Amino acid sequence: MSTDGIVTRPRRARDFVVGWLSRVGISGRTAVILAPTLWLALFFLIPLLVVLKIAFSAFALGQPPYLPMFAWGADESLSITLHFSNFLFILQDALYANAYINSVRIAAISTAIALVIAYPMAWFIARSDDKYRNLLLMLVILPFWTSFLLRVYAWMGFLGRNGIINNALLGLGIIDQPITMLQTEGAVFVGIVYTYLPFMVLPIYTTLVKLDQSLIEASADLGARPFMTFLTVILPLSMPGVVAGSMLVFIPAIGEFVIPSLLGGADTLMIGRVLWDEFFANRDWPVASAVAIVMLVILVVPIMLLSRAQNAVVEKDA
Repeated sequence: MSTDGIVTRPRRARDFVVGWLSRVGISGRTAVILAPTLWLALFFLIPLLVVLKIAFSAFALGQPPYLPMFAWGADESLSITLHFSNFLFILQDALYANAYINSVRIAAISTAIALVIAYPMAWFIARSDDKYRNLLLMLVILPFWTSFLLRVYAWMGFLGRNGIINNALLGLGIIDQPITMLQTEGAVFVGIVYTYLPFMVLPIYTTLVKLDQSLIEASADLGARPFMTFLTVILPLSMPGVVAGSMLVFIPAIGEFVIPSLLGGADTLMIGRVLWDEFFANRDWPVASAVAIVMLVILVVPIMLLSRAQNAVVEKDA
């Protein structure tokens, strides 16, 4: 059986694509950059513009539940109507302010807790023997093999009044009555930290595993204690991983919906639940879109601070 046809077809397709790109004036490097740019524009920029358009629209009973921003007049002139009432409504209602504050606070505390837990884990994995390292990394990633919702429901079984923890404490005689752990802010912290812990461990591990061991040995030879070596050598060199992990945990945690709804109580209202209620319960898409836009603006500040810290570390190392 001849394979000439199988070999030449990919070559002909490649030559056709290269020739077409050359005719339209697109170089190979530009084509490589163009692909992810189009992807981001299609799945990020365009949806963002749609949400922005709805945020400046007025609520209406119908399908879709908002008035069009652009309208053509009888003389074929285009009129643009912007409604700022949605943003004013959010700024004047304390419910939304409390939800924003709760979201930022819970996400920040959860990120700090995840960092404290993840750093020793990442250090242990990075300094472990090569034959055990892959196994330890697999154990970190193992929770992702199960459903996210299933993992949250499992924590409900652990933290409930008739859950495993309360039954164990009652059986040991440590407590006389079940402790209320579910539907509390602490349960939300547990759920968020457990869910996003691998996103903190893996970036820190990546930086620690590349750390030059001779730097640590040189610090010890110069008389530095282990804690001072950590503060002056290990921690500064691992900051890119710390910053990357913090961003990977903080950004999704601030908009978390499932964990606060299942593990939290009435005092743990976060912006994800507000968005759900506005979109699906109240069907007020303009207000919901405005809430999302304000949340994006709030996220810009920590993202810029974390990016600046990461760039400062990179420039210092360079």
